Amino acid sequence: MTGPQLAALLDDRTEGGGPAYARVAAAIRLLVLDGRLPLETRLPGERELAAALGVSRTTVTTAYDELRAGGYAVSRQGSGTRTALPPSRAHGATPAGGGPLWTPWAADGSDLLDLAHAAPEAPAQVRRAYEAALDQLPRHLPGQGYHLFGLPELRAAVADRLTARGLPTLPEQVLVTSGAQHAFTLVLQLVTGPGDRVLVEQPTYPNALDAIGRHGAVPVPVPLADDGWDLDAVAAAVRQTAPRLAYLMPDFHNPTGLLASEAERRSLGAALTGGRTLTVVDESLTDLALEGTVPPPLASYLPDDLTVTVGSASKTLWGGLRIGWARAGTALIRRLAAVRASVDMGSPVVEQLAVAELLGGLDATLAPRRAELRSRRDALVAALAQRLPSWRTRVPAGGLVLWCDLGRPVSSRLVVAAERHGIRLAAGPRFGVDGAFERRLRLPFTHPPDVLAAAVDGLEQAVGSVAVDGGGAADSVDAVA
Repeated sequence: MTGPQLAALLDDRTEGGGPAYARVAAAIRLLVLDGRLPLETRLPGERELAAALGVSRTTVTTAYDELRAGGYAVSRQGSGTRTALPPSRAHGATPAGGGPLWTPWAADGSDLLDLAHAAPEAPAQVRRAYEAALDQLPRHLPGQGYHLFGLPELRAAVADRLTARGLPTLPEQVLVTSGAQHAFTLVLQLVTGPGDRVLVEQPTYPNALDAIGRHGAVPVPVPLADDGWDLDAVAAAVRQTAPRLAYLMPDFHNPTGLLASEAERRSLGAALTGGRTLTVVDESLTDLALEGTVPPPLASYLPDDLTVTVGSASKTLWGGLRIGWARAGTALIRRLAAVRASVDMGSPVVEQLAVAELLGGLDATLAPRRAELRSRRDALVAALAQRLPSWRTRVPAGGLVLWCDLGRPVSSRLVVAAERHGIRLAAGPRFGVDGAFERRLRLPFTHPPDVLAAAVDGLEQAVGSVAVDGGGAADSVDAVA
């Protein structure tokens, strides 16, 4: 990162009282915690940053010393000074009683209100779709029941919806999977090996990061700006790191809720095509527009041989519908199916029949669904504004979550405190590479308004119980009680 680039990120963050070096160090540290400066980013030289900020070189030297002393920067011979996190943050802390500070799945059977997962309850149409699927089941029973590529009627239904959205698709270009995560895992297994780079947004979907890690690949985080995609940063990451794969969520991005504009999609497509980067486009939330319209699919700006579009019925309809799909060129679909054959022989027939039935009438199902989610989103925003006014929250135009700025790097500690108040949360660091986003918290608006109001009451109490002394205690996840 150059001096002018970092100075632009720091903007007015270095203003205020106290020594200049402390203000510079604090501003850089907050950028690291907030994910705007990915880990291992090489900071500009001291003289270069001093000139860009209009301060003395001694100020920057002392600021870098303070960052290194706190574990937020490291210096290596020949590679300059790079951003880092203290060991407790980078590898996760352990609360009282043992066990990891955050886990991808919560234990069942508790009476905690689950705000860690973002998925709404099933609409009435799901039961009717299962009834219709059972009526159709007898005609499938004489066969073996294995459909490696998926039921023809479901593949056709997915292809029709993608075509209607501006991505011409044949049924032969669709592979039915057991969810979007399953589809992404198949792509990882097909094209990546240990050490391969995978470009991801920062923040991003945590289960995608987990899958990348399990395959031995290395995520390359590109920070999202407050208002969208940093197109220059994406292009630079493609040029400089030559990623084997990219994973992007342009439609109501999880967790930020951002929606890529048509111009952003065009630029992303050009950068990724120029780098010959195979791109997985996650469209799990594309049907959940609460205001406005969604631009044409990102895959329409990429060649078929460089794109895999994945989707799912889980977020749109119900998490219990473990049916998803991958859309790509026919040759790539055949290769993914060959990988899939080593894992399983196909998705359950009844569930595929039910989803095919649901997709046929999805527009009618979505109208009340969107209205309900809009009401829930607005109720959560209003409750936060009343009870926790210091939190900053951008209101998304769709999706299922809010991405809250807590104002202090206390997300992991708040998660622990919230459990004592009956609420299960997902800490901000779950959504970043190597533990960033301690100032952030993802809150789903998938519960009814009265439940969300009660949840915010509990959050207010949890916030009050988190001891913050304005300095070191707020910056150490080891301070969890």
